This record gives sequence, structure tokens and C-alpha cells, in this order.
Amino acid sequence: MNKRDFIKKATMVAAGAVLAVSSITTKAQTYPSKLLGHETEIDNIVKQMTLEEKIEMLHGKNMFSSAGVPRLGIADVEYADGPFGIREEMEPHSWNSAHLTTDSATFFPTGSALAATWSTEWAYAYGKGMSREARLRGKDMILGPAINIQRIPTGGRTYEYLSEDPLLSGMLAVAYTKGSQDDGTAVCLKHYALNNQEDYRGFVDVKISDRAMHEIYLRPFEMAVREADAWGVMAAYNKVNGRWCSENEHLLTTILRQQWGFPGMVISDWGGVHSTVDPVVAGMNVEMPGSRFMGQALLDSVKAGKVSEAVIDQRVREILRVRLTVKPVAKEVANSQPVGNPEEMTTALEVARRSIVLLKNSLLPIDTKRVKRISVIGENAVTKMALGGVGAGVKTRCEITPLEGLQAALGNRVKITYAPGYKSFGREDRYKRLSPQQPADRQLMAQAVKAAKGADLVIFFAGDNREVETEGSDRKSITLPSGQDELAVALAKANKQLVTVVVSGGPVDINTVDKVSGSLLVSWFNGSMGGQALAEVLTGKISPSGKLPMTWPKHLDDVPAYATGTYPQNIQGNNQGDIFVDITRNRSNDRNQQLIANYAEESLVGYRWYDSKHPLRVPALWHPITRVS
Repeated sequence: MNKRDFIKKATMVAAGAVLAVSSITTKAQTYPSKLLGHETEIDNIVKQMTLEEKIEMLHGKNMFSSAGVPRLGIADVEYADGPFGIREEMEPHSWNSAHLTTDSATFFPTGSALAATWSTEWAYAYGKGMSREARLRGKDMILGPAINIQRIPTGGRTYEYLSEDPLLSGMLAVAYTKGSQDDGTAVCLKHYALNNQEDYRGFVDVKISDRAMHEIYLRPFEMAVREADAWGVMAAYNKVNGRWCSENEHLLTTILRQQWGFPGMVISDWGGVHSTVDPVVAGMNVEMPGSRFMGQALLDSVKAGKVSEAVIDQRVREILRVRLTVKPVAKEVANSQPVGNPEEMTTALEVARRSIVLLKNSLLPIDTKRVKRISVIGENAVTKMALGGVGAGVKTRCEITPLEGLQAALGNRVKITYAPGYKSFGREDRYKRLSPQQPADRQLMAQAVKAAKGADLVIFFAGDNREVETEGSDRKSITLPSGQDELAVALAKANKQLVTVVVSGGPVDINTVDKVSGSLLVSWFNGSMGGQALAEVLTGKISPSGKLPMTWPKHLDDVPAYATGTYPQNIQGNNQGDIFVDITRNRSNDRNQQLIANYAEESLVGYRWYDSKHPLRVPALWHPITRVS
């Protein structure tokens, strides 16, 4: 493939992205749920259950399961932490690994990468692949897809989420849900609702109009429920309009169950329950991962007449609908063999291929007749992203790095040298957070510049990693960390043949690398086969077809939440920034803590905001380098 064809194909795909999605839009519809096929059987089961057995079903049995009724042949519900790969097995009552040798899984490209494909076909295959591996691991419900709207580019879980656009997010959520549930594994849509920041998520109160909430933030959930019959939903940590999501009757009953017709089960996020009576009455089914509020305290409340047993029966019924629809996996089958099957690896590869976004180009594809020496610069060329940070992670048997992918693709035709160029972010830096404004390491930069001078082509791997973009805290900036901008300028001075690949889960500041690079690509946290996929694009075997699913601002102040002054919030003395701290706070006496997140931009999220300011501009959704001020 020559450069002209390479650019032409990429441009045509990008320009048609909005039209492509519009052409496959379907009307929301509610139809009889598959969950409703067991009502007579459930009636008989509930009649035989003691009150104690009913209460036992309404809270976690261990870290990732909730109880069944053994004497009645009702199996426990087993949960699989997702959403981009089945998490390794944990000890029953801690976050420590169980240290099994058979609990590996495919590392699928993360949510932002899936969204960059703009493909419902591959979202379906992705959900099916997740389900196949979940079943092999003995799981009944995948804790995913993660479909919160990307309100801020700095959000700690932007990489898990799909898009700033509710239609794109919803269509992919529908496909993912169908893929998983058609294969027999329930999904658990998360995080319902308005969990659009990680900082202070344990007690922030989102103030939002009903219109903006429904138009933007609830639409992906509604689409997955009404169009794909999603069987599970996870309540978020935060408050919405003054009520915790876990006990918000407007969200859980009025909207979810009554308006959308959801018949399934709602589980809490881990440590996200704050009281006993209100969650159950509001529509919460299972407190995870323990029984602090919905165990003995709930039993006592029923006996004291504070909660009717009829309400408990309804909550049990909703759990049983899922339990009887999803066939349990035999204990002797679960985790009996390593997971990471060829079919799932193929899906991961294809999604990665389709996700890579070409932003500018004058140097690609690599011409091996001219290019005989390539200098690969940057820790992100060798950093594996399956694990890192806190929250979602995958123990995988295979993760091809970009450097490994290039070496395999080019073989002995091209001599490849590698230099790290900048300091990496390690697990030990999670709490001290290396400053994005940290200057370049002089020694590492000198080594990288030396390597660049002798090369026919320099490929610089910039961006973030999974220690920087992580659950429990938001980034403070979108500036490239570890002096990467300074390094990019030095590399360009040493060698004009500079290709930059941005590896990240969400937007970063690409102003500098855009100016100094001949070609610029975005490659995401791209899963087990990401390195191979990138190498195929760089060498021209695969044409780049990804489209940005979110706006990449030139300046953080341009982002609507920042422009309106509604983010970030500030609390003096709050030791936030870690999931375990959050869970502790959620279980503490912070119920009266008030921190307001006023969504002043209303429905003008992402590209809608920019289009409202500059209506004649090219849509920012697939035009990432537009300056808005």
C-alpha cells in the first residue's frame, strides 16, 4: 500500500464516521424480557424459602459472589470483574490474589479502544468473547460494560468507558450486551448513574436537570435495557440530586424498573451501600461485597416491621430471574484450564486493528526498501497494560508490546534499536504521582537522541499508562508525563523522520508532538494483541480505520466542565485517590458530607459544547486538533 492510498482510506473512513453510526440507529423498544420465563417456578421457590434464606441472598457471600439456596438447588451467583477481561481469582474476603495458575484471560482492548472502532459487529463479538471466557472461569455475570459518559478527559476510568456521545456509547453497549447474553452470561451495566469522575466519587452529589440526565447520561443504560434486555445493573458510588445511587428510588424504580421495564437485579458497587431500609425499598437487590447493611441489620428490620417481607420477596424474585436464566457452571469445570482461546485472541486482534486512529501522516507506511534502521523510543513501546493501577485488570498469558509487534513484523529486514527515553510510571508511584510537568531525564534523553540520529525512521511511543489512568483518582492534567514533550522536540531536531504513537486510554495534550511529528497515531490500551495490530498498521498491512470516540482538547480549560468551573471540586484534607480509601469513606460516617458537582453545561457535553460555540466548525468528534477558546 502506498502513502496516498494509506491516507485516502483513513480519511474516507473518518469522514464517514458520523454518517455510518446514524445509518444503523434503531428505535428504542421494550419487549418481553427473557428473564420473565420462570415466574411460576420462582413462585414455588419463594414459598419454600425462610426469611433468613431470603436475606442471605441480598448481600455478598464473598468478594465476588452472592448466596443461593443450597437446599433448594439454587446456586450462588458468581461475578466476573470486567469490563475488558475476566479478572484473576481473589481470596474470598480480600483483594489479594488467590494465586491460581488457571485464572488467566484474554486482555481485550479497553473501552475507549472498542469505541474507536465504531463497530457494533465487533462490540457484539467482544461481548461474546467475554462471555465465553467468563463461563470457563465459572462466572454468571460480567461486571460490565462500563458505559458512563466521558464528561471529563481526565477521568480515572475514561479508558474503561466508551465515549462522550450517548448514541455511540448506547449502540456499542447494546451490541456488547447481546453478545454476552446470547452466549449465556449476564451483563451488569455500570456505573448507574452519573459516575463521571473518580475524585470524591464516594460522596459527590451530582446536580443535574432531568432533561440532561436522560438525553446524555442515562441514554446508554436505557438503550442496553430496552434494546438488549440487559439482566444486571450496578449502582454507582455517588449521589444524584441528593440521594445515593444505591438508595435512589427515582433511578432504581421510577426510571429503571417502571419506565424502562427492567426486571433484573441491581447490585451495589463494592462498598457503595450506606443504609439498610432505603436501598431495599428503592430497588437494590444485592449489597456487595459484604453484609454490613443488608445482612443481619436487614433481617432485624423486617422482624421489626420497618420493611415488609413482600418487598424482600420482590428483591429475591428479581435475583432468581437472573439465576434461573443463567445456567450455573459446574464447580469442577470452573478454572480447570487456562483461558485465552484463539477465537477470543482473534477478536482482541481485530478490535485493536480497527481502533487505531491516524491523525496526520507523511511518513507511513514503513517502506522497507528505504527504511533499514528504525529507532524505537519510549517506555510505552515495552510497557504492558493488562495490569496496573487499581480496579480492573487482567492476568493474561499473552500481551504483545509495540516493540515486540514491530520486531515480529519486520524481522531481519530492518534493524530495530530501542531506548526508553523517559522515566516510566511504576506501581510504587500510585500514591506519590509523578508530576506530568516533570522535566525529561537528561541521561535517558541523551541516549534516545543518540539512537535517533543514526536511524532512517524514529518511532516515538508517548502517552500514559495504567498507573496514571486508574480507578479511584482523576488525572490533574492532560500534559504528557515524564518530560515527553521535551523529548519529542529533541528527537525531531535529531531526526526529521519522526513518527509518534500515543498510547493512552483517553485524551492527552498532543500540541507539541503534533508540531514535530511527520505522522501521528493513537493506539490506546489495546489488549493482548495490540502490539501486533499496531505493527500491521505501521507497515501498511492494515489500513488505519479508527475514529476518535471523544474530543481531544488542545487545552483543558476548553472542556465544558472546566470552562464552567464545575470541575474539579476541592475538599481540604480529603485523603482521596485510592479505591480502598474510597470504600472506607463509603462505609464511614460521611453520609452527611456534601460535595456538589453541578453539571452546568447541561446537555452540551463534549463535541456538543464546541459546536454550540463554533457551529461552522468540522465536528470535533472526529476532528481532534481543533482549537476552541
